[in-house]
Amino acid sequence: MAERPTTSWRDGIAEEAEELASGALDPECACMAGLFPENLLTATDAVLDTYEAELARLAEAEDAQILAVVERAVLALNAVNDAHNGSAFETGEREELCDYIDESLTEHGVDAH
Repeated sequence: MAERPTTSWRDGIAEEAEELASGALDPECACMAGLFPENLLTATDAVLDTYEAELARLAEAEDAQILAVVERAVLALNAVNDAHNGSAFETGEREELCDYIDESLTEHGVDAH
């Protein structure tokens, strides 16, 4: 099953917090919570919730309908990025989100030609 990028980002925040608490990580080197504040994670999950709900209705859809769902998700993620001063999603995060979008299509049996 495709794992949401927000899951791995939350896991990274938790791991970093544990390392900080144990003294294994210098606070100057901690960055995860700053990179992925809860409001960013929540907004991203809301977009992905909507995307997944729309995927459930696409099994027999035309290519144009499939592409419209993907486009809405991408535009909504761009809006989340814009709401965070255009710096919420860097290249790595964008690649993770694209992989998730693609893997989710495959898992739902959606095939655009």
